[in-house]
Amino acid sequence: MKKLTLLACLSLGMISFGQVSFSSVPIGTTHSDRAAVDMNGDFLDDIVSVATSSIQIFYQQNDGTFVETTIFTSPADNTPSWSMAVGDYDGNGFNDLLYGGGNGVTFMRANSSGTAYTEVSFPEFVFSQRSNFVDINNDGALDAFVCHDVEPNVYYINDGDGNLTFHQGGIGDYPTGGHYGSVWIDYDNDGDMDMFNAKCNVGGDLNERSENELHNNDGTGVFTEVGAEAGLEDQMQTWSSAWADYDNDGDMDVFVGSSTNGAPHKLNINNGDGTFTDISASTGINAMAATGIENCTYDFNNDGYADIASNGNILLNNGDLTFTLLNNVLPSNNGCFGDLNNDGFLDSFTGSHIYYNDANTNHWITINTIGVESNRNGIGARIEATSALGTQIREVRSGEGFRLMSTLNTHFGFGEDTVITSIVIKWPSGTVDTLEDVAVDQVISVEEGSTILGLEDHLVDTLILYPNPTDSVLNLSSLSGFDTPQFAVFDLQGRKVINNSKASKSIDVSTLSQGTYILKLFDASKTQTQKFVKR
Repeated sequence: MKKLTLLACLSLGMISFGQVSFSSVPIGTTHSDRAAVDMNGDFLDDIVSVATSSIQIFYQQNDGTFVETTIFTSPADNTPSWSMAVGDYDGNGFNDLLYGGGNGVTFMRANSSGTAYTEVSFPEFVFSQRSNFVDINNDGALDAFVCHDVEPNVYYINDGDGNLTFHQGGIGDYPTGGHYGSVWIDYDNDGDMDMFNAKCNVGGDLNERSENELHNNDGTGVFTEVGAEAGLEDQMQTWSSAWADYDNDGDMDVFVGSSTNGAPHKLNINNGDGTFTDISASTGINAMAATGIENCTYDFNNDGYADIASNGNILLNNGDLTFTLLNNVLPSNNGCFGDLNNDGFLDSFTGSHIYYNDANTNHWITINTIGVESNRNGIGARIEATSALGTQIREVRSGEGFRLMSTLNTHFGFGEDTVITSIVIKWPSGTVDTLEDVAVDQVISVEEGSTILGLEDHLVDTLILYPNPTDSVLNLSSLSGFDTPQFAVFDLQGRKVINNSKASKSIDVSTLSQGTYILKLFDASKTQTQKFVKR
């Protein structure tokens, strides 16, 4: 392994436009640059560059340096020449890779320590385009989806043990394809993931092959194409779209990026009833003449409004459904986005360079989701963050834009707000976690079902803790009624401060700081919780 320190003072250059600027710093990737995502389970975004028989990873450290290692693999039948997606589809705590190639699909499955990968290739021909990990049938296991350029789309259903089965058809069935940019979103706020399919007829005329599609999920993995009814069945040449709540009104809107010179981009606002309205003319987005294949969305200046990255340009959201164009802020493929120095501002990685976002004074929070009943990454979760600015929403997604893979951590900006009134996480399983009065400018991890409002539902008088308050040892009145009980301890923001351990009638809490906590006592079928005070 080799430790690298990247300093902005060594940057090749700074690009600055208004409220957003980036500093370019080289990093020594030698393979095909594809992802900025956590690969070792510490929730710091790492850098991933791949080749046929190896995976080069630059592991981000807490101090902003990187440790480089190359993991050799058996040769991949397919490399990610067209796209890569990342997700922990076997639930072992380490992310796996999906390679979308021109002839088929390969998975690189991480072992239980993240130090080796097993190549799993499927024999079916797939001319891959955008790929994603997503729980298609909402059974708690992470499935995979791949756009097919010349046939109906394909997907791989997980049996819950990490075994995938190939399927074709039912989610984008145009017989000669044209399926380029899938993104999984909950556009109708019904708690399941729908799919928008950006379509293109490369080198040809606008026709049915290039009609964008919206696939509505009934919650069981049965999809109905509703693009025409929703107002999104445009005949336009596009390879990707960017979905966010651009007006912070509680539902997902969509920017559809044109890939053809001279053809306009479109911004469609969600009407809240399953339909969309094209408001492009009033927004300023078509001051951007440049077209291309990469479009995605993040809050780059942490002001509380989602911006749009489009082929190296940024459309900066002014907060009133108008946008200010910043030309050539990033390389033309946008890059992979993640927080690559852990400062709360999103950076980009591509072409053996990191483009560090030069921070301003706006506030932020990063939320790491840990699924329990849902998939381990929490892909498909809806997160709502409320502050004086209002309520913002995000979704945990694997695979946005066209080709690259960005962070699985969830990022919010809050402008000048210093307190987050509430954070609500709506998991794919239906579980809802709530945190209240959360400080800004921090990274938090939330395990599904672990926060205070969920725990307080189980507070019982029969669980007696003594002495309470306690200095060091907490005694339990009884463990009766539990089969192999375990315990965990949470602070009043819902953060786990003592991990799950086998329960006994005496628990050492001496390492805790002074304050009020909740003890959770549980087994496979029963949960009890009770508050205690550590002096």
